[in-house]
Amino acid sequence: MSIIEKALAKQKAKQKTDDNKSSIEQAVENKKQTTKNNNAEITKAEFNTDNSATNPVKTVSVDNGDIILDKKSLNKRGFMFDGTCRRQAQEEFRGIKRKLLNNAFGSAAKTLDHSNLIMVTSSNPNEGKTFISINLALSIALEQDKTVLLIDADVLRPSINRELEFSHRNGLLEYLLSEVTSLSDIIYSTNIKNLKIVPAGKPHNLTNELLASDKMAALAKELAERYPDRIVIFDCPPILGVTETPVLANLMGQAIVVVEESKTKLDDVIRATGQLNEDLAIGLIMNKTLKSTRESYGYYGYGYGSQAK
Repeated sequence: MSIIEKALAKQKAKQKTDDNKSSIEQAVENKKQTTKNNNAEITKAEFNTDNSATNPVKTVSVDNGDIILDKKSLNKRGFMFDGTCRRQAQEEFRGIKRKLLNNAFGSAAKTLDHSNLIMVTSSNPNEGKTFISINLALSIALEQDKTVLLIDADVLRPSINRELEFSHRNGLLEYLLSEVTSLSDIIYSTNIKNLKIVPAGKPHNLTNELLASDKMAALAKELAERYPDRIVIFDCPPILGVTETPVLANLMGQAIVVVEESKTKLDDVIRATGQLNEDLAIGLIMNKTLKSTRESYGYYGYGYGSQAK
């Protein structure tokens, strides 16, 4: 049984407990009040965007075009900026990134095109993909000999600037529309040593065509080959119901599909992964997982491994 099949089997076993109830209803019934109390702070910080909108936390300022992140404020919201915060979560992300880095730069890289380009997506909205994208980027930025570029490729519903709370600026779509002259115009340094960010840019009605353009293909090629020590993480739209994500998948070497435990339907995961390029190294991360330990952060890395060719 493959790693992905094991992950899907685990999800299927949870869904078999009550076939007459929707997965959302089952999740609500299973999550008792004690679990709610243990995870209330995390849930509010990670996934309640309305709360961020009504009570914004000042986490960023702009200095000469750079994005200056407030590490302390963002750490309180669950984003991990150093190796000392939330040991359990750090170890889980370390385990995931080791497999990503091995696929990107180790022996597996020989079997993958653009092995250092990694897309993070989900079957449906609100399963935590952006939270995972950011924390993976932060974890990789801790590496001593690697750099990471975080790209907001969710051009339908940009989230990176909202989660890290910096104002709109030129980004991926402006570059594809030739409204900026150079790639360097949309890559912003941060106060995290090895982390740079590319925002999504302004909304546009031709996002599918722009992402499928020769210019986007050339951009992916340049990002894959320009810096031998760089991982590029693309926070992409959910797969089901949109056409942009399968288009982007053709440019990537690796893909992570975020699965929300007790909510995401097995059929959705199967349909979603079936739309991705079969040559990708595809992995699953089970998010918002319930655990009994106090250090649990509500998610864990599960079932990541490159597919055999």
